[in-house]
Amino acid sequence: MREFTKGFIRESPVFVMMLGLCPALAITTSVMNGLGMGIAVIFVLTCSNLIISVIKGFIPGQIRIPCFIVVIASFVVIVERVLAAYLPELNRQLGIYIPLIVVNCIILGRAEAHASKNSPYSSLLDGLGMGAGFTISLVIISAIREAAGAGTIMGVQIVPGFKPVTLMILPPGAFLTIGCLLALFNLTKKK
Repeated sequence: MREFTKGFIRESPVFVMMLGLCPALAITTSVMNGLGMGIAVIFVLTCSNLIISVIKGFIPGQIRIPCFIVVIASFVVIVERVLAAYLPELNRQLGIYIPLIVVNCIILGRAEAHASKNSPYSSLLDGLGMGAGFTISLVIISAIREAAGAGTIMGVQIVPGFKPVTLMILPPGAFLTIGCLLALFNLTKKK
């Protein structure tokens, strides 16, 4: 259970390890975008961790990273094709950030730090937990930005007559939101 829950707070990819900030800054303008990216990362991270853990004994050390990237890229292609076929609007919203999952530091980092050294079961839990932690982070950031920047949550108006702060759905709003959340996270961690 510890392998699964460490990605939520103790080793949160966004708020502790500061990984995956590019999509956290770019796509978190709405909760649907954050949730969609998070689910894509959970799938890729969990599947690639499992496969890498199973095949790690067959991969020569010199080509370890390129082999990991091929495994990760295979799952990213699956996600990309499924999104294009069944959720074209979300695919359009996430755009280039779906193919960039291949080089996301969270995915490659977990492959190297955990999956290449641990059992398939442990790697599966690690992938699910770290992916869920990343998703939770994205949804929190997205909810704040969408509520403040558009006055909605998942497209539903939250306060009638609320005057949105457009800055929050622009890039500076992403930096402000993540900065404030990091400060809050670090403050609570100290206590």
